[in-house]
Amino acid sequence: MASQQFWYDAWDFTLSQWTDGGKCVDLTDGDLSDGNPIQIWSCSASNPNQVWNVGYPEADQYTITTTTEDDSTSDKSEDTQVGTTSCGTASSQHSKCRIAWINSLEDFCLFAPQNPNSNIGDTEREEVSWCTKSGRGTRVIPDGTLDGVHFVQTPDYVQITGVGDFTMINIREGDAGGELDPHGADGNGNPIGGLVFGNTFGANIQYHEWTQFISEGEFCIRACVGPKAAKLCQHIYDVMGCYWNMPANYDEGVFESCQGDDALPMGVYGTSTWYQGVRPTPRAHPQASSSRCRTLPTITSGPLRKNSA
Repeated sequence: MASQQFWYDAWDFTLSQWTDGGKCVDLTDGDLSDGNPIQIWSCSASNPNQVWNVGYPEADQYTITTTTEDDSTSDKSEDTQVGTTSCGTASSQHSKCRIAWINSLEDFCLFAPQNPNSNIGDTEREEVSWCTKSGRGTRVIPDGTLDGVHFVQTPDYVQITGVGDFTMINIREGDAGGELDPHGADGNGNPIGGLVFGNTFGANIQYHEWTQFISEGEFCIRACVGPKAAKLCQHIYDVMGCYWNMPANYDEGVFESCQGDDALPMGVYGTSTWYQGVRPTPRAHPQASSSRCRTLPTITSGPLRKNSA
C-alpha cells in the first residue's frame, strides 16, 4: 500500500511517507525511552526528531559484504576500490582492510598508506586501516608511533587528535598531509570504500559522516552523528589541516580521554560560511571546552578486548 511506503532521504536523513507527501517519521516528543511510539508528522528540516542518522550495525563481526547487481556478494563496498571490507580477525602488516574503528583513547584506527614513503595526496584513494588493537584484520600501529593522543566525546561526535612519527605507518618524511573522508570527489570516498565504525553511540555503529587529516607529524579524526553530522564533519576544507578543521589539544607527551562540548562547525562564522580559497582566510574557531579528563602514561598496541567488539 502506498500509505505504508517510506523513503529514506540520504540528504537530510529523514524517513518520508509517500512521494512528495510532506509527512515524515517523527520521534514523539523527542523521547528516547524504550517503548516510546513513533508518529507521522509534517516534515521539517529543522526538527531533530525526524533525523534518523545514528548509523547501522556492522555486519557479521568485522566482515562487511555487499551485493552486486547479479546478486553475488563482494568484499568491497565500492566497485573501484583496491582494498577489502572483508577483513576477518587476523591482523597483518600487509593487510588491505579499509574498515576503521573509533572507540576510545586506547582503541582507534587511522587511514594511512599501504606502501612506505608515500604522500597522502598521491595515495588518498588507496589508504588502508592501521589500528592500535590487533584482531580486526587490519594493520597495527607500531609501538613508538604515537607521542600524544587526545580523545573527546561530545553529544554529536567522537574525535581523536594527536602527534607522533607517522613515517612508521608509511607516510613520507616531510609530507604536510591531506584529508580523508567518506565522499571524495566522486562519492566513492577517500579511501575508496573506506568505512568507519564505533561503539560510542551504539554497538558497532557505522558513521556515515567522518573526516580525517594526517601528515608526517600529526593527525585528527572525527566521526559524527545526528542532525548536525554533515556540518560538524565537513570535508570541503581539505588543505586547511588539523589545527584549523579540528582545534583541540595536540600536546606531545599527554594521553587523555575527555568529555566535551561540540565545536563550532568548520567554516561557519555566525550566519556566514567561508569557502576554501576565498581571501582572507578566517582564523580557526576556538577549541571547545572539555572536562572529566582521565590520563594514561602512554598507549601501546595490544589484542582487541572482547567487550570492545
